[in-house]
Amino acid sequence: MKQLPSIIAAAMGLLSSPLLAATTGSTFTNFIRQVQIQAGVPEANWVEWDLQNIAATGESLSPLAINPGGARFELWTVKGTTPPVNYLLDSRYVGTYVPIAQVAITSQDPYTSIPRTRADHPFVVAVTVSGLLAGAGDPVASKSVNLLQHMQSYGTTGTGIGIDRTQATLLGTQSLVQNGTTTLTFPTNSIPGANRAKVRGEQRYSVFSVADYQAPSSQLASQFVQIWPVANGSISGITNNQLIRFQMPAVTFSVTDVYPGSSVITQAYKGAPALNTVGTVIAGGGKNYHSQTIPVNHLESVSNFGNVFDADGQWTIELLTDTPFGLERLDYVTFTLDRTIQMNGSVNTID
Repeated sequence: MKQLPSIIAAAMGLLSSPLLAATTGSTFTNFIRQVQIQAGVPEANWVEWDLQNIAATGESLSPLAINPGGARFELWTVKGTTPPVNYLLDSRYVGTYVPIAQVAITSQDPYTSIPRTRADHPFVVAVTVSGLLAGAGDPVASKSVNLLQHMQSYGTTGTGIGIDRTQATLLGTQSLVQNGTTTLTFPTNSIPGANRAKVRGEQRYSVFSVADYQAPSSQLASQFVQIWPVANGSISGITNNQLIRFQMPAVTFSVTDVYPGSSVITQAYKGAPALNTVGTVIAGGGKNYHSQTIPVNHLESVSNFGNVFDADGQWTIELLTDTPFGLERLDYVTFTLDRTIQMNGSVNTID
């Protein structure tokens, strides 16, 4: 059985979680909730205590002594919107012989406040367990933990705000009986949808203790990853292979589901379309969405930009998005510009 000091140290390790450091800032408020687990007492009657104004790093004593049934420590962040949005970032359950677990999710998106990725990209889940016992006389609850995988769709346009996470679908359960790290790589997500590029939702990975006479099964650690759709876009106002004389028409740039933290770029260059070509930016057509945490739609109409085209001939206009996964072309249009004025006539003389 673990000594009480080591139990408390494990619980207080939650205070220095990297997720806490990542979310501390002008738009987030963090707090830790301690829930006292009591065997034989309905969960609605368990004692709770919130530790407010959590610093980005450091340690603190738990506000309540840990009783024999153990305690659950939850790390919450509140986004300062109207209305405020609460996110459960992490949780730890500690007890006299309960193992310790951590769940870390990484993707190709470096955003750290809440793990996220795009519908067409992979993600990795690392589950680390320590403190498991294997002796013949050790309690059953000390010998294994259960890893649960849940999935929940946000629907066609949802953002996850206000959803009932008790309605998530259980994808599977796995028993972990050894200390160390189990790494699970997911090439794709499990969010349902006919158009796989447009699914949105979240997948949660939670580690639970095994129930015994002292306490029910409790969550030791949990983390979820948000899945956002792939952007698509279009250029209107000019058609492919159009001949344009004199003045450029107004052009509209439209993008659906701009990935959070991305930007929309519009540019033009002389010649046929060619990927990775650096052109001249069309002012007013694009926008920076780096501060967004959910997908957005983009619509801009631009006129009076003829100064971008410094010569007649074939030109290409591109609609691009710069994402955490790279620079991607959403649409393009190629046209011919002819602003030359030709004078045809004859000269007659009378002798």
